[in-house]
Amino acid sequence: MTNTAPQRIILDIQGAIAHVRLARPEKLNGMDFPMLRALVRAAGEIRRHRQVRAVILSGEGAAFSAGLDFAAVTRKPWEVVKAFVTLGRSTNLFQRACWCWRELPVPVIAVLHGRCYGGALQVALAADFRIATPDCELSVMEGKWGLIPDMSGSVSLRELVPIDVAKRLTMTAQVISGTEAKALNLVTEVADDPMAAAEALAAELCARSPDAVAGAKALFQRAWSASIRGAFAAERRIQFQIMRGPNWRIALSAGLKKEAPQFRERSFRR
Repeated sequence: MTNTAPQRIILDIQGAIAHVRLARPEKLNGMDFPMLRALVRAAGEIRRHRQVRAVILSGEGAAFSAGLDFAAVTRKPWEVVKAFVTLGRSTNLFQRACWCWRELPVPVIAVLHGRCYGGALQVALAADFRIATPDCELSVMEGKWGLIPDMSGSVSLRELVPIDVAKRLTMTAQVISGTEAKALNLVTEVADDPMAAAEALAAELCARSPDAVAGAKALFQRAWSASIRGAFAAERRIQFQIMRGPNWRIALSAGLKKEAPQFRERSFRR
């Protein structure tokens, strides 16, 4: 299934893998309001397809994304105000365009090349895995414009780096390479062909029970910053939910018979 409506995003679901491509290459995939809204819609569409087991998020052309297109965004001040309003949610549009990928019940792999600045970095950080080229350029670029990262970056950064590293990257707006980002733990892996590496990882994830993979994502998101008691409770609750579905029995039976499992669609719900 392919959706190529002019919404700044190309969503291509091929079996168990959904490819999401930022599609404004003439502007280095600069993020304007149509792209922010399209990101949220794409995540919602993927959520409705329970056969999807992994998502690969990438950018067309010379870059993943140069970040927020300030010229386009500030052209409509009232729309900026509306985008900041949460309307009863815990996130506004800017935050939701990033955090929607963390909230998906399937793993999301961000493929990074060229520039990955500002808001684009926050989108990538909200993914579960990031694979970058060695010469990819990453920056918390908001500091250059006299701002702070306000698109979920404060939450995702704290999961990955010490507080002094987060402060330095934010205060200086330093541009670092993919290799440097790997040393700082901002990216999961560095590869000359990050798309091939992402597709290999997606295939590996798709070979496992979709309920166990979704449950693992939910578990660590809840348990990573929880108390010991809260983490143990999350383990029990999520395991019970997994065991109510059919896929763990399929995995167990296939393992005992030394056969390749034939899993059903994901039944686990966050």
